[in-house]
Amino acid sequence: MLIRNEKLDDYATIRLVNEAAFGQPDEADLVDRLRAQGVVLASFVAEAEGLIAGHILFSRISIETIDNSVEAVALAPLAVMPKFQRQGMGTMLTTHGLAWLRAQSEQIILVLGHPDYYRRFGFSTDKARLIESPFNPKSFMALELKPHALDSIRGRVHYPDAFGL
Repeated sequence: MLIRNEKLDDYATIRLVNEAAFGQPDEADLVDRLRAQGVVLASFVAEAEGLIAGHILFSRISIETIDNSVEAVALAPLAVMPKFQRQGMGTMLTTHGLAWLRAQSEQIILVLGHPDYYRRFGFSTDKARLIESPFNPKSFMALELKPHALDSIRGRVHYPDAFGL
């Protein structure tokens, strides 16, 4: 399996991966809107059997506090073609993406997803508890790439317009 940066000629296949993984076009549409808005920080694909079989995207968001705006990162979406699910591809994409973000000195990542899945990477609903969001707090999680990055952060997450929130 190979993990690499997406390329322009991957866009159509990435769309198909997201549609197949989620059984609907919503996440693929989100990817297109995030690109169009220019807020994508990183987008990686996983190749297996010579095909793009997985995709992960990270975009810029912020946490608006009383005093200022704190930069953060959204992980959304993470998609793996059904044929390749439960084989570690999503884990490899996430691990690769988190390492890349650490190398870029990013400090805070937020995700909406299944707690049992994302907990293995260090995401926590407890870390996100002081951040207001439009999502169910049982599925809204945060990860500190820099220890204690969220210690004094209390505010509301602000997503790009591409999220439609």
